[in-house]
Amino acid sequence: MKASISTISTVLIFVSLSISLVTSNDTVDFDSFLRCLPTHSNPLVPIADAILTPKNSSFEYIYQLRASNLRTLLSSTSRPVAIITALHPSHAQATVVCAKRHGFQVRIRSGGHDFEGLSYTCDVPFVILDMFNLHSINVDIESETAWVQAGATTGELYYRIAEKSNVHGFPSGISTTVGIGGHFSGGGYGFLMRKYGLFIDNVIDAQLIDVNGRILNRESMGEDVFWAIRGGGATSFGVILSWRIKLVRVPPRVTVFTVPRTLEQGATDLVYRWQQVAPNLPKDIFIRLQPQPINNGSNSRTVRVLFFGHFLGKTNRLVQLMNTNFPELGLQKSDYSEMSWVESTVYWAGFPNGTSVDVLLDRVRVNRLFSKTKSDYYKAVIPKQGPETLWEAMIDIEDIMVQMNPYGGRMEEILESETAFAHRGGNLFMVMYMVLWSESEGGIDTAARYVELSRKLYSRMAPYASRNPREAFLNYRDLDVGSKESSEIDFEIAKEYGIKYFRNNFIRLTSVKAMIDPENFFENQQSIPPLLMRVTQ
Repeated sequence: MKASISTISTVLIFVSLSISLVTSNDTVDFDSFLRCLPTHSNPLVPIADAILTPKNSSFEYIYQLRASNLRTLLSSTSRPVAIITALHPSHAQATVVCAKRHGFQVRIRSGGHDFEGLSYTCDVPFVILDMFNLHSINVDIESETAWVQAGATTGELYYRIAEKSNVHGFPSGISTTVGIGGHFSGGGYGFLMRKYGLFIDNVIDAQLIDVNGRILNRESMGEDVFWAIRGGGATSFGVILSWRIKLVRVPPRVTVFTVPRTLEQGATDLVYRWQQVAPNLPKDIFIRLQPQPINNGSNSRTVRVLFFGHFLGKTNRLVQLMNTNFPELGLQKSDYSEMSWVESTVYWAGFPNGTSVDVLLDRVRVNRLFSKTKSDYYKAVIPKQGPETLWEAMIDIEDIMVQMNPYGGRMEEILESETAFAHRGGNLFMVMYMVLWSESEGGIDTAARYVELSRKLYSRMAPYASRNPREAFLNYRDLDVGSKESSEIDFEIAKEYGIKYFRNNFIRLTSVKAMIDPENFFENQQSIPPLLMRVTQ
């Protein structure tokens, strides 16, 4: 397991292969699965307390509670045969061992923010392993590290760090109810990315349950597997129990700002200028753009752009930097607000100024919506007709969230090959497009209409985005970039989405998969397949 792939000479065999692991209820035995679970878990923490079946009154409530996208939740007719709400690591181990033995697939869920619902839906008999209750966080300021269990949320992590120190933080996401397990394994980025990189760039160890139910750490899993789970989507390789992270230094006071600019105020010119400025600013500055359609009061719609800024320092210094580097934005000193770093995580999550940091301990998202999300990477400054094309497409959509996040800084310094996350140098910014709707009055027809609007917008931006391939961000899961059937291996399809998510790292990921999970037990519609290989001397 510890051998490096670089020491193995392989002949790659790309063939169209379809392997069905579970094809019908005839191959599974639910009663035997239930009897198996206690025999492989810690008797001091009875697993019976963690098992929910459709006979339990709370089964459907728990199933839906941590499924944030109503589109995927309500469009799916599948339900798990059981939800194992693990209360102890051995419960997760037992779930893996017994599901494999008795013919069930496993879907692994922590926060439930998977945009395509792959963590809680499946078209063959399956079990949900819910990691939500495993959420301990052990912060050690002396070593500037922390162990964080997979079921913890980003909000909890920020809160627990701030309990111990006002000069430490961590570079992770904006949404405070995202589960650590999946968010981190896909990359995990936020407003500290230009200074400190992604979450995975600050991971120093992990605990992973493999296909045989063993708990492996960095040493026992080997550097190849440790490389793969940092950005390659850990659910293709096992079950993340916890991450050990290296905390980063932040000043006691940081500065934030949010300013809107309409098209009439020159927003298009400002966006054009932002592309040139934002990736080249000092690493301590992060400026996100969020365009949004609005009514202009005359029965027509226009667009305004929100400029969100974060600076690791005090206001006076940021005023100087912005006046020097981006005077066109026209910021006034009254636009800036100083606060602690942990308060800035609340600010970025969209809570009103003055909201208590205790809100970070709210673990479940309450404002769930129907949505369809896509992503893009941009490698060159796009001409002004690019934003204008985006504005035109957005105006036709009733509710849409677009976020444009600058690269540069630390993201430019880390090599593509250092982790499985490959979208590094050469990118100016990345974009998320999320079409939203609040209710499904027309059922499937309504969802189909909004999904089609999302696709049309995405298509219109193709001339300006990355190409060959058109790259995508794994944490903004999108089945449109390619997907296979559950329990199948098809390399041609896997390459289609694999190179978009992982670029040149895809082949190495399939090799790692063949090492740790050669029978492809851990899988979903966009998982990493095991590479067929012949080892030669």
